[in-house]
Amino acid sequence: MRGRVLIIAGSDPSGGAGLQADIKTVTALGGYASGAVTALTVQNTLGVSAVHPIALDIIRAQIEAVLSDIGADVIKIGMIGEARAAQMITACLRNNAPGIPIVLDPVLAATSGDALAGEHVVDVLLAELIPIADIVTPNSEEAAALTGLRVRGRSEQIMAGEVLVALGAKAALVKGGHLSGDVVEDALVTADGARVFSNPRLHTRSTHGTGCTLASAIAVGLAQEMAPQSAVKRAINYVHNAIKTAPGYGAGCGPLNHSYTISGSEEN
Repeated sequence: MRGRVLIIAGSDPSGGAGLQADIKTVTALGGYASGAVTALTVQNTLGVSAVHPIALDIIRAQIEAVLSDIGADVIKIGMIGEARAAQMITACLRNNAPGIPIVLDPVLAATSGDALAGEHVVDVLLAELIPIADIVTPNSEEAAALTGLRVRGRSEQIMAGEVLVALGAKAALVKGGHLSGDVVEDALVTADGARVFSNPRLHTRSTHGTGCTLASAIAVGLAQEMAPQSAVKRAINYVHNAIKTAPGYGAGCGPLNHSYTISGSEEN
């Protein structure tokens, strides 16, 4: 077991997304996962029926408890829920985790389309969290909301990534799973340029929690001292195969196979 990842995210009782998916992903890829819960959701593969935010002092106490004892090599931030929580998390990390890399998954909605972010969360992401992120991982819709650009293909994915890097992120992975076409392209943008990762689209309903899973897979790669590009490549391969081998649970957007074991040949 190598690489400690502190996950700050919401809870999904169905296990397909959120903190539950994050913990399974980090474990499957050989890391150690700890977590601070930001919200309790009531959801399954059919959708989200309720969101109950956790008190700010409890979120902060969870983060501080983990960092003061277990520690972390990378921090992964997923669903935040409220703008006040985003501001508090930023301040807490500045005080307690200086220098620890951050992977930010700017969760604005569930796979079902249900909103998971309150008013002004985008503003706080832009002003406070994206500038301190090592990698930010929006899908095309989230990238559009964050940048004001229409993101419909590779060139616009790269443009949106460039905007996010200009805001301070060291890298931006603008994902293409929500776009059309038989090939899914994910664009990794850094100050040095862009690289596009391509995979054949898997026509399946088992896509619940793909964003959470991918960001956590990247985070554990960084925690294991992989170069960012290698961590992203391994994470994309892991998610692709976890979708391909999904168990088919649920009547809606089903969960991935988080237990998929990636081979050594896929790590680089």
